[in-house]
Amino acid sequence: MEADPNATFVDSAGGLQLLGVGVDGEELRSAAPVLLLGACASGTAGNLLALLVLAREFRAGRGSEAKAVLASVASADALLLLLCAPVRALAAYKQAWVLGRFACATADWFQHSCLVAKTLLLAIGTRADHTPRRDGPQRGGWILWAVASAWLLSMMLPVPQMLFAALQTRGAAHAAQVCVWQAPACASHFMALFYKIYPAAAYAGPVLFALAYYTAILHRALNGAPCPRRRSEVTLVLLCLSATQGLLLLPEWGAFTWVRLGYRQPPAGVFLCAQVLVYACAALSPALLLAMYDDLRRGLFGLCATAACHPRRRGDPKATEGNGAGLQGDGAAAADGEKTFPDVEHFWTGRRNTQVEEEQDPIPWERDEKML
Repeated sequence: MEADPNATFVDSAGGLQLLGVGVDGEELRSAAPVLLLGACASGTAGNLLALLVLAREFRAGRGSEAKAVLASVASADALLLLLCAPVRALAAYKQAWVLGRFACATADWFQHSCLVAKTLLLAIGTRADHTPRRDGPQRGGWILWAVASAWLLSMMLPVPQMLFAALQTRGAAHAAQVCVWQAPACASHFMALFYKIYPAAAYAGPVLFALAYYTAILHRALNGAPCPRRRSEVTLVLLCLSATQGLLLLPEWGAFTWVRLGYRQPPAGVFLCAQVLVYACAALSPALLLAMYDDLRRGLFGLCATAACHPRRRGDPKATEGNGAGLQGDGAAAADGEKTFPDVEHFWTGRRNTQVEEEQDPIPWERDEKML
């Protein structure tokens, strides 16, 4: 299948390729890597920080089912940014596919797996308990099975993205390998049906369900129904994450479905904007999470305070300057159970077993009294 070498867009997998030689193509080629890598760096750092704070919460015994869901969401965002954004930045910069056949087959599949997993996990959060549990996995073990099932389903749904991705040579003057998606003629009817059901099952249905549920819970709380403050707070956080997910991923899913159903392809700028919004959503989620959730905000402050006030090592020369060494020695002695005072001990050691001669009686007035 041959394509115009000056085409602004091809039905590619793994990112924009063959943007063309015009001014618009050169601008997109320069802007795409910068935007994608910027979102990758900031978002990965934010999600790893959120995971560190959540791990500290669980270690301190303040974990809950809702926090387990939030940790899974942060993991999906971190994987999406760390493994998918650099691939698309490289494809846009090179204007070709240089990562091999296996990466071509799995690039779109892995990105969709992360996106679907995050959407399903936010829907699972509607049934998660928001109070900390200290009774272990006996009562809250279902959330582990739910998270594992969500990840398994999210990896199974986009399998056609992996089956129908292949490398092709495009261009006449400057031949280059590109990663494209193309369904065979025998599977065209099935894929047409699949791409009508797949976006609804993986994106629209879970997002609408989560938004409706969280909105109803908050509406009841505002109308005076019994709803603890902790539950209202976590529900608001999950509602904001679901709304952000649904809004920022709408261009990506819309363009994906539009092209896969065989309609006219939009300009390359639309696809670039959709990709940037995907990674912007993953980068914005930890900021919302740490800013709106009181438990995690306090955990972040505690983590920063611990890192800033970390005790100095024993071998640090600054820690043993001046009276520091004496204090350190006193602390070690106290830890060993020795209740001695160094100065007093030195005073009595120098005077132990001291014999007083008779002519050097220290209290001569007693002898005078006896003589009288």
